[in-house]
Parts: sequence; structure tokens; C-alpha cells
Amino acid sequence: MARTAADWEKKPSLPPTHYVDPGIYSDAEIFREEQEKIFAKVWVIACHESEVAHANDYRTFAHPAGKNLLVVRGEDDKIRTFYNVCPHRGNTIVYNPAGNGRHITCIFHSWAFNTKGDCIEITREKQGYGERLNKKDHGLREIRTAVSYGGMVWVTLDEAGGPLEEYVGHALDGMMKCLESEPLDIFHYHKAVVNTNFKFWHDTNSEFYHDYMHYHNRQTSMLLPSYWEREYVPFPNGHAQVGDQVVNYEAYEGFHSRELSFPGLPRNGWKMVDLFPNCTYNIRGSSLRLDTMTPLSPTKTVIEFRGLGLKSDGAEQRAQRIHDYNSIWGPFGRNLHEDLLGVMGQGRAIGRGQTWILHAREEHNKIHDEVGMRHYYNEWTQRMGRSATEASRTTSNRG
Repeated sequence: MARTAADWEKKPSLPPTHYVDPGIYSDAEIFREEQEKIFAKVWVIACHESEVAHANDYRTFAHPAGKNLLVVRGEDDKIRTFYNVCPHRGNTIVYNPAGNGRHITCIFHSWAFNTKGDCIEITREKQGYGERLNKKDHGLREIRTAVSYGGMVWVTLDEAGGPLEEYVGHALDGMMKCLESEPLDIFHYHKAVVNTNFKFWHDTNSEFYHDYMHYHNRQTSMLLPSYWEREYVPFPNGHAQVGDQVVNYEAYEGFHSRELSFPGLPRNGWKMVDLFPNCTYNIRGSSLRLDTMTPLSPTKTVIEFRGLGLKSDGAEQRAQRIHDYNSIWGPFGRNLHEDLLGVMGQGRAIGRGQTWILHAREEHNKIHDEVGMRHYYNEWTQRMGRSATEASRTTSNRG
């Protein structure tokens, strides 16, 4: 039956782990705390190594903690990451999203740096500073960088935090043969700027109950008994693996079995891992899709989508992987826009009448269980020092 205002605001008769306060998706103070307590402390993916494939290649990266970074491959072939800020007067150094250059020169006063971050030129140095300032003391601010798990370039702002391998743990073990047997190469990139909270996208990747909105998935996966045996496996630090499956692509009219695959992946296989707080590895048939989310505000998010295949692919193989990827996950593919509609709908409702958000399905950790979201918000609660169930400051955040 329909509910009154009092009924609508009443907490669900569920364990507190099984619902969250909608304020966590809209509260500005909570968003700032997420940047400080989560994103500034964890390892996140900036790009793939093939995006800076050659010496002196660079790529800018807007870090989810609010820092502007610059990823550079040096002439020594090492990939480093720096704040994209000149140490002289705080100007942005690199404006182009990507490019190549032996020197990094600030347009404001022409201070220049090499790809190791050393300051190599201060214009009219002796005339203005004499002996009071030395170039070697004014290099760029470098941050910790690691290249791993399929050639992804990982960064962390936390100087005192543990290594990447400790953070990821065993979450990607089931994918490692696919990711590490031979080098990968990026063949697709696009991004969507969505009026929604970043956690809504991760929520969507953390549960498959929403497969009812995907006609393609209903035809190619849900009709198979193996679909219902897929199981979520939680890992430390908020990560979770979704159980593997072989997809019946030919069940969808106009689609064909995937001819290409990855090392260690059966033909038409599907593997998926969600990494806290903003990343999903999704290998399906012949393509790896990597999702990363950068929140711009509590209610606006940039979602970056990368498609990757094997670096050893010939022209015909690469064209096939691109076709397969775009048919499902490209901007005009069969599935991706439906997921975006889902989180956009949630974004439209933020602060406009939402009540408690339920994560309450229990199906023995199987594919329509919402344990992935419960596991995520348990980690969120631990890192934030506040319960996801009691997070918002006032009931106004719920509408």
C-alpha cells in the first residue's frame, strides 16, 4: 500500500548493513570527506601504459581526490607521475590532455622540467635570484606510481601507505593469466559526464539484479543455468569478484560467437572484478573493459571507459576486437547506455524525495545477491569513520 510521509521516512525493518542513508550520495561534506579519507589514501588507476607508449609521452589525469596530475614516460622508459603544478607560482603546467615533449615548460614564466621532474631551466635565474635559489631544489612534486595488473598505471597520494600489491591483494588472482601473460594495448577510450554520484555506478557494477533491464543479457546469459550459479567472492579492502560465466552470444539475433579471447579465458568467457572505490575490470569474450570513476561533485561524475586487447594483435584481430567491444560497450553499443540510464535516473532523484536505499537481497552470494554492495559500504564505513546507514547530517538530504 502507498505510504505516508512518516512511513516514507521510517527506517526499514532490516539489519543496518542492508540499507544506506541517501545522504551519502548528495551531501557536500561527505563528498569532501570521501576525497580526503578514501581517494587520497588508496591506489587508483590513472591510465594504461599504452597511453604513454613512447619516451616523453604524457597524459594528464584528474585525480578523484581533487589533484591535477601528469603521467609521463621518461627517456629511461620509466613511467612517473607528478602534480601538474609549477613550483614557482602554482600555475598549471600542461593543458593538453596528452602529447609528447622532451621538456615540460610552464607557459607563465618559462620554468622548464625534464621527464624525471627535475627543474632544468629558470629564466634569468642569476639575475633574479642570485645564489638564493637553486634549480635542484625546485623540481616537480612526484607521487608514488606502479604499473601492474595488465599494464595499468596506478597512483597513490599517500606517501605512507602500503604497496599496490597489498592493496589489491588476491582480488585479481582469477584474472592474472588474462592480464599478465602478454602485454595489453588500448584500442578504445571514451568518457561520460553523468549527473549522478560515483557510487551509483559502482553499485551498478556490484550487482546483476539489474540484468532485467538488459535484453541482451537476458537472452545470452540469464537463460543459461550457469548464470544462476555465479557467485560473489568478497576480498579485503572492499574488493569483490563476480563469478565467471561462458556467454551464449548466438542467442541474440545478429550476434556471433567471439572468435578471439585472452590467455586463460575460455571462448566467450566472462570475468569481472570490482575494486574499491572506483574501478571495475570486466573481461567479456574478446575485450577487456576498464571502468574508472572520478567524482566532480556529489552529484556529477566522469566515468572513463577503456577497451583493451592484446598488443600482439594483427590488423584483422584488432578490428574484430573493436567490433566486438563496440557492439556491447561502445557509445552506441547494446548494453552500456542502459546502465547509464539507470544511474542517471538515480541522479535525477538525488535530494528530490529519495528514501533509504536498499541493499537487502540475500541469495547465498549468488548473482542476484546484493552482497557486493554491502561489502563495499562496509569498507566505506570503516574508512569514513561514519556509518553508511546514519551518514547524512539532516533529513533534508533525503528530500
